[in-house]
Amino acid sequence: MQIFQFFPPHTMVVSKAWTLRQHFQGFPKASDFHLREETLPLPKNGQVLLEAVFLSVDPYMRPYSQTMMKEGDVMIGSQVAKVIQSYNPSFPVGCHVVSDCGWRSHWVCDGAELTPVLPDWPQDIPLSLALGAIGMPGLTALYGLEEVCEIKKGETLLVNAAAGAVGSVVGQIAKIKGCRVVGCAGTDSKVSYLKELGFDQVFNYKTATSLEESLREAAPHGYDCYFENVGGKFSSVVMPQMREYGRIAVCGSISMYNDTTPQTGPYVHTHMIFKQLRMEGFLCARWKHKHQQSLRRLMAWMTEGKLRCNEHITIGFNNMPAAFMGMLQGDNTGKAVVKV
Repeated sequence: MQIFQFFPPHTMVVSKAWTLRQHFQGFPKASDFHLREETLPLPKNGQVLLEAVFLSVDPYMRPYSQTMMKEGDVMIGSQVAKVIQSYNPSFPVGCHVVSDCGWRSHWVCDGAELTPVLPDWPQDIPLSLALGAIGMPGLTALYGLEEVCEIKKGETLLVNAAAGAVGSVVGQIAKIKGCRVVGCAGTDSKVSYLKELGFDQVFNYKTATSLEESLREAAPHGYDCYFENVGGKFSSVVMPQMREYGRIAVCGSISMYNDTTPQTGPYVHTHMIFKQLRMEGFLCARWKHKHQQSLRRLMAWMTEGKLRCNEHITIGFNNMPAAFMGMLQGDNTGKAVVKV
């Protein structure tokens, strides 16, 4: 089979990889990570060699590391990578793909789990958005609204962590669909950003005198849909303000990820019963069969100017842990990405 490559075929590639040195206890620390080097095998028939271009840091990595990883494993995550050597005609050299190979600078694989970026990706749109609004976070926002909340024109939506990678897209899609959108964030600059995106009401939950009163003032008649990214006490305050037959899409609970002692009540049962609420957790992979169509919808909104995205870009593969920890403490407005 013909080989395509950027360098001699017998050159061994040394990859860098960030591993979980020890499980996180509370908020992650730099000492919890270890940077190692590994010499990759030469790609064989049907395989490709990838080189990371952009890597994603996301909130889900914190709880997943506890339940799905062992100490010493490479940190999980997605990246946009360039194919730099190929024995697989489906992935020619120079093409870009989304890979779930984790925090690695290079990787050899057979292509089975690779997702090519959209073939007609516009030149004026950064490829890093394949990890953001035109990627998993955008799909999460879309499916949470359409499949879980079944949101309708004229309804009122609440989204917390609204300036994050998912929340900022949630609010914009809801506006596209003709809804009233209330968002909250943790800094005044993020509040200003969300207002620029067209959110109807936004407040800083950290400086609000009363979360309950801020929510009520933003939507005196209550909320039809709630896109949940935070969990914990915030969720408990929202429940009494849901409208009858309200729908809640549970995407995340970032306020609880670093707890060393599990949070307890108040409990939601009474509100759910008497308001006849529907609350559903979800992962966007459930609708994998829709991904290509959905990505094209997101891209169309982007090119039409209906969807805008901010990125918080950290430069350098060696800064992966710092970018991850910064994202967890809310340093980012929009999607947090590392550029190699």
